[in-house]
Amino acid sequence: MNIQWYPGHMHKAQKEVREIFHQIDVFIEVLDARIPFSSQNPLIEQIRQDKPTIKILNKTDLADPLQTQAWQAYLEEEQSIKTLAFNAQQGDKREQILQLIKKMANQKSDSVKTVHALIIGIPNVGKSTLINNITGRTIAKTGNEPAVTKHQQRIKLEDNVTLIDTPGMLWPNIENPHSGYRLAITGGIKETAFELPDIATYACEYFLKAYPQAILARYQFETLPHTDLELLEAIGRKRGCLRAGGKVDLEKVSRLLIMEYRDQYFGNLTLETPAMIAEEMTEVALIREAKEAKRLAKEAEKLARRARHRKNKR
Repeated sequence: MNIQWYPGHMHKAQKEVREIFHQIDVFIEVLDARIPFSSQNPLIEQIRQDKPTIKILNKTDLADPLQTQAWQAYLEEEQSIKTLAFNAQQGDKREQILQLIKKMANQKSDSVKTVHALIIGIPNVGKSTLINNITGRTIAKTGNEPAVTKHQQRIKLEDNVTLIDTPGMLWPNIENPHSGYRLAITGGIKETAFELPDIATYACEYFLKAYPQAILARYQFETLPHTDLELLEAIGRKRGCLRAGGKVDLEKVSRLLIMEYRDQYFGNLTLETPAMIAEEMTEVALIREAKEAKRLAKEAEKLARRARHRKNKR
């Protein structure tokens, strides 16, 4: 299943960011530390071009700490990118982030001109919580549902530093199908865009490979089931998610599994690694090539039909 979700206000937000691009000195992109690649918006990469960027890996209290370190090292290989790990349980990060903004803005931060930092991220990534931490007061509305922030706003951090907040912004075509599943599992996409059993079996398949001990500990299994569906059904039986006749209610157990993951009952689990992404992007490149070949074939057929039509008219 190809999971997509792109409400109209996100398209508007993307246009507004492009319109103020010339004002921006530093981009701050907030990522979900559990899915640092899948929570990156490729449109932001296009928009920011070579402008200095801070990538904040948020929700590190939910992610595998070793994988968070690996992701920071991986992301910082790119020039003009700095990373910072953050979670809502930490103390005030205001000074650290302010200093990083000024450092990235270079000479402008030493002048009387205002430094404009744009903070951006996908829905439900924790951007509003971060803003409230930086400002020391409740400015941005927070919530567990994606797409809480709907309008752009400007927040003065210091006399010469202004933060521009934007609505959570996805992109219209999620090319990597794995990213769509991970966004759904972590809550970055509204539930109406996918079927729960579909993403739950995807999660089960990954947990069996990457974190089998966490699953054993959580559900007290003596041995692990072999397949994703067997695992989901075993959890359903353990938790009493049954319908008439003793059959497992897949919808109910799927919701339970996803909520338990989001609520950290399995511990700190990251859903992707840099090595996994390298493999997946090879698959995406092949998908792109196949689409382009199909497009060219259609175009060639269209031209051939026109040529035949012109010939028949003579």
